[in-house]
Amino acid sequence: MMLVVEGEVIGGNRLGRKLGFPTANIALRDDLNVENGVYVSKVFVEGVEYGAMTNVGIRPSVDGSKRLLETHLFGFEGLLYGLILRVELLEKIRDEKRFSSVEELKEQIAKDREIVKSRLK
Repeated sequence: MMLVVEGEVIGGNRLGRKLGFPTANIALRDDLNVENGVYVSKVFVEGVEYGAMTNVGIRPSVDGSKRLLETHLFGFEGLLYGLILRVELLEKIRDEKRFSSVEELKEQIAKDREIVKSRLK
């Protein structure tokens, strides 16, 4: 399975940054046929490849409503706003779900990161 999404990085609510997992956010076309969930991914920034953890969905734990792609790039430092990213979704590791607290969400993201990193090796 590999699905490619390309789009411009837009501003978000910066919750990922506050949780220690900053993300680049890309609005999704309504006709994009991809399941909501967390994915092992590769992201290309100006021709440079990064391993990444990507969430596709509405972010139900933080009262999200608009469907969005959020991707956390491993080893990237800097700002991505306004850049066009190529995100390759390689493998889905879990469905999107609602967590009862931000702390529970943060713990799950840390677990997801370990799974994603092990699958990228």
